[in-house]
This record gives sequence, C-alpha cells and structure tokens, in this order.
Amino acid sequence: MRLRNFLFLFVALAFSLTIQAQKYPKREFRAAWIQTVNGQFRGMPTEKVKQTLIDQLNSLQGAGINAIIFQVRPEADAFYASKLEPWSRFLTGVQGEAPNPYWDPMEFMIEECHKRGMEFHAWINPYRVKTTLKSQLAPDHVYNIHPEWFVKYGDQLFFDPALPESRRHICMVITDIVSRYDIDAIHMDDYFYPYPIKGLDFPDNDSFARYGGGFDNKGDWRRSNVNLLIKKIHETVRELKPWVKFGVSPFGVYRNQSSDPLGSKTQALQNYDDLYADVLLWAREGWIDYNIPQLYWEIGHPRADYQTLVEWWARNSENRPLFIGQSVMNTVEKADPQNPSINQLPRKIALQRTYQSIGGSCQWPASAVVENAGHYRDALVQEYCKYPSLVPVFDFMDNKAPAKARKVKAVWTADGYVLFWTAPKAKTEMDRAVQYVVYRFNKGEKVDIEDPSHIVTITRDSFYKLPYGSGKTKYTYVVTTLDRLHNESKSVRKKIKL
Repeated sequence: MRLRNFLFLFVALAFSLTIQAQKYPKREFRAAWIQTVNGQFRGMPTEKVKQTLIDQLNSLQGAGINAIIFQVRPEADAFYASKLEPWSRFLTGVQGEAPNPYWDPMEFMIEECHKRGMEFHAWINPYRVKTTLKSQLAPDHVYNIHPEWFVKYGDQLFFDPALPESRRHICMVITDIVSRYDIDAIHMDDYFYPYPIKGLDFPDNDSFARYGGGFDNKGDWRRSNVNLLIKKIHETVRELKPWVKFGVSPFGVYRNQSSDPLGSKTQALQNYDDLYADVLLWAREGWIDYNIPQLYWEIGHPRADYQTLVEWWARNSENRPLFIGQSVMNTVEKADPQNPSINQLPRKIALQRTYQSIGGSCQWPASAVVENAGHYRDALVQEYCKYPSLVPVFDFMDNKAPAKARKVKAVWTADGYVLFWTAPKAKTEMDRAVQYVVYRFNKGEKVDIEDPSHIVTITRDSFYKLPYGSGKTKYTYVVTTLDRLHNESKSVRKKIKL
C-alpha cells in the first residue's frame, strides 16, 4: 500500500511539474507583427515615428514579447536604405523620397529590439508591387526598367512568379538585407500567388506557354514556381549567414479534407490549391526554418475552427518549429464556448501549450497588444507571459552551446553594486555569446535554471545592477551565455549579500 501511495504521489508530482512547465515555459517564441502597409507611419515626422516605435517596443517588451516581425518591404519598396528598391511611400508619403531628416528604420529597429533582448525578423512581401493601381511608382522602380517582369491582377501589380528574373531580383533584395543588417530572420507572410478574385484567373498564360513544359496542369506549375523561390531564398540566407532563420506565416488552412483526405476538417481557402503555397513540402524539405500559420479564427468557427486547425498543424509540423499566428481582436471579441463570461484567450493559450510540436505564437497586430484591446496585454503580463522566456533553440541549425561567462564578480561602483562578467572566447560567429541570462535564488533555494521565475534579466550587456538593500540577505546569482541561436551555456554561480 505504501509503495502504491508513493508511486501515486510521484506521478502526481511529475504531472504537476509538467503542467507548471507548460504554464510558464522557459522557452517559448513570443512574437508580434508590426505592419507598415497600413500606413500607420506614413508621412509622420521622423522623431515621432521613432518615439512611436520605442513606445510600442517598450509596451511589447513589458508584455513578454521576445521577437518582433517588422514589415520592411510592403510593395517592392524599402523601410531601409536600399540601392535596389525605392523608399516606401508608407514611410515618407511618396515612393522614392528619402526620409528627412535622414534615418534608416530597419537599422533603428534592429538596435532597439536587440537592446531589449528581442529578435528582429525582417518581414518582406515577395511578389506584391502595388496594393492599388492608383499608387505611383518611383521613376527608378524596377517596374519602370523591366515592365515585362510584372502582371496586373485586379487592382494590384505583381512580379510574375514564373520568371527567373523575378526570383533573381527578390533574392538580390534578400542578399542585400542579410549582408548589411544584423537581422535574426527573413520572414514572409501569406501573399504568394495572390488571393483569387472570383471569375478572374491570374494572367500567366504566356508564361505557362513559355515555361510550363513538363507540367500537366497550371496548378502544379505555379506551385513549382513558388517552390523554386522558397528553396533559393533558404539557400541564399544559409550561405550568407548560417545563423539567420527563414520563416513563413502562411494562410491558416493547408488543404480541406474535400480536396485531400489528409487535410483539415475545414471549408476555407487553401494554401496548396488557391495560393499555390505547398507549405508542408517546404517544411519537409527543410527550406523553411519555422512556420507560423495564421489561425485568425475563433474556437467554434463553422468553416475554419481554431481548435481543429491547431490540432491539425500540431500533427503536421513536419519536424520544423511551429508557432501559431493569433488574432488579438478575434480572440478578445469571441466568447469561450464553454464559458461565455470570458473571452477565448485562456483556452487558446492552453490549447497551444498542450502540444509539444508548438513552440509559441505571434500576435496580430502588435498595435492591438499595445492598446490592450480587451485587456489582452494585461492577461499576458499578469498570467501567460508572467515570466521571461527564451526563444526556442533551432537545434537543426546549431546545437552547440557557447562557452560560459568568465570573471563573474560583484563590484561597488559610482552607480551602485553591480554584477560584472566577461564574454567567453569564441572561434566562430556561431559560437559567440551575444546575450546573457541572469537568475537569482534565495538562500537555501535549489538552483534550477529551468524555472523561468528566477530570471531577472536577459541582456546583451555584460553587467547587471544589483538591488542592494541592507547587505544582510544572501542570494545566489547565476549567469549563463546565449549564442545567436539561443543555445545556453553552463552556469556560473556567485553568492552575494544584498
């Protein structure tokens, strides 16, 4: 009887620890999308744009966000200094017009994100050139040099995905970004072939006649065109900087069961059939490093149920990091079907954290978090992102931890009592420590760095100002290092009286 009771208690304790780990995971991708195509910064004075971005980042950092996906190329244009494409009209109001006073928004955002321990993902739209045909292109836009590379569809203008010249130009843009900027990832959203317009086929008959040899139908050929681009982008990024990730955030439905028995029990637009984006193939072949399907529906949606899709993607991650694209407004505006007095956020977070193959989520849009729509930000701060979280390790890119911090010591300075350390030596950029995690434990408390409640900071600095009190209370501080892909070193302990 005693043995049975002991085993029961052991299992119960293990289960409790598992639930705790799921409730407050030490590693979780917590991202937010900051869009620019909506014109929120258009024509805004430089200093006001900077202050707006700083305010947004401060708010998001306080909400536990550890990665920012920032739109830098909404219309084959640039929110950064580019010799290949013109300044965006969504920045200055006129495409091709440089900001005055001059600044580089992407450079600024990278510095500000890294300062706050956040990753910076450069979000580009691959094919779209005009969101409306009414907009004016700069004289030096590539369309005005090679109009034969482009097609009009509805009220928009696109690169023709079939053309090698289109792929070459897009890869040149990515090469430029990755080479010159200290980004953590290249990111693409759901716009591959454009969303279909009823009764209007995408105008690529001439391209199919020229390049479609060997394909029995246009759908397979279109998917092949996008596959070629995705594969080439991944190769381009890897060759330039092997620590930079390439991820996508596709439309939330891969295929419906009516099209494929292995598809989801949904009745919605399909990546594979309508946007010609074979996302599972990209993951299976290792052409993408992460996947964030946009699951912007609610639990109980009649044609695209959120829970059905979370479970489907969790089963079909294809062994690549999978995160969930969350709609803030949909979540707070829809009631929990099992408890109509509350919104769907608690159930969605619990569902996401149930599956081992789901490593986090991304919030759409970031502005809704900042504005605390439906107390969404409050919930993140007080409960779901209560403690800091490290970005998951992408072990297929790098699984070697950096060396541990050196010369950890507490020193009195003119600014107070400060914990200092020195970066470890590294032979390659992949081995270099770029961040540090500082943990604190009370006297007699077990040192467990897997418990994120003990993290006091994640920083790029090589020091931490200690909260000195009477000098009579003993603590153990622990410092670890992180490389570019968030592998964590062995710990170094220092006992300190505060």
